[in-house]
Amino acid sequence: MEITSLLLQFGGSLIAILALYFLARALKLGGKPRFDNEAQVHRTAAEIEVGFDAQRIAISRDGTTALTRDGAGRIMVIKRHGNRFAGRILSPAAKVREEVDALIVDPGEVRFGSIRLSIDNPAYWADAINRL
Repeated sequence: MEITSLLLQFGGSLIAILALYFLARALKLGGKPRFDNEAQVHRTAAEIEVGFDAQRIAISRDGTTALTRDGAGRIMVIKRHGNRFAGRILSPAAKVREEVDALIVDPGEVRFGSIRLSIDNPAYWADAINRL
């Protein structure tokens, strides 16, 4: 009798877990977002900072990070944070260094952390960040 009730409880729990899993999949919750085109970066930058109008954009090869510059010369770095994107406008405290295949950007905020970007034309972005 005891084993039957435990099996029923286990089976019910398993069905509930699977139902929640399929519901989350149907609602497209979670996942790992990535940038597939410049329009997505433009939209994301405008959501992060109201009034930020991205003029020049560089997307990392894996689509998880991006750099963008607006008409006023402000530079924003955007990275994936969980299943969303987070970004910061770089200040003069930002540091950048070039590696063989990447650009390492430190926005000067400990909680945000450094960002590694494998992008085309890293020298342009390193120079632009150093001129802030």
